Amino acid sequence: MDNAKSAASPGDENLDYGELAGSLGFLLRLSQLQSFAGFFSGMEGFDVRPGEISVLMLLAQNPGVRQGVLARALMIKRAHMTKMVRAMETAGIVTRTVPEDDRRSVELWLTDKGKARLDTMQAPFLAHETRNASVLSATEEAQLKTLLRKYLGLADPET
Repeated sequence: MDNAKSAASPGDENLDYGELAGSLGFLLRLSQLQSFAGFFSGMEGFDVRPGEISVLMLLAQNPGVRQGVLARALMIKRAHMTKMVRAMETAGIVTRTVPEDDRRSVELWLTDKGKARLDTMQAPFLAHETRNASVLSATEEAQLKTLLRKYLGLADPET
């Protein structure tokens, strides 16, 4: 039962999570919420949400990626992705092009303004990531990331 109680957040020392303490989905959800709280604290003043910075970072790594491919990779619903990309385009940080070989698709590119915005957020984001894993040793952090990539079916960047 001690393991179940250790899953509680600060201030909830007496809460018994029972079977939930062994639920992968529940633990992932609480972990995400805790990570997002740290994200919003660390990224205060940048007016950016986790999904948006993920899009910007992936666009920097994959210029010209098709919007549908990016939406599937980030598990963002098509309508939400379209709305986000339109807002980013209106803000001047993303451009959309229609490829000649598939007029139904849209390719996405960071503008110079988008690259500059991402550059200003890079250090605070990396600081958040460092704080985010601060309760883990370097080995534990690497192991957790490896297991999560496996769970999600993502390639290990080391290989």
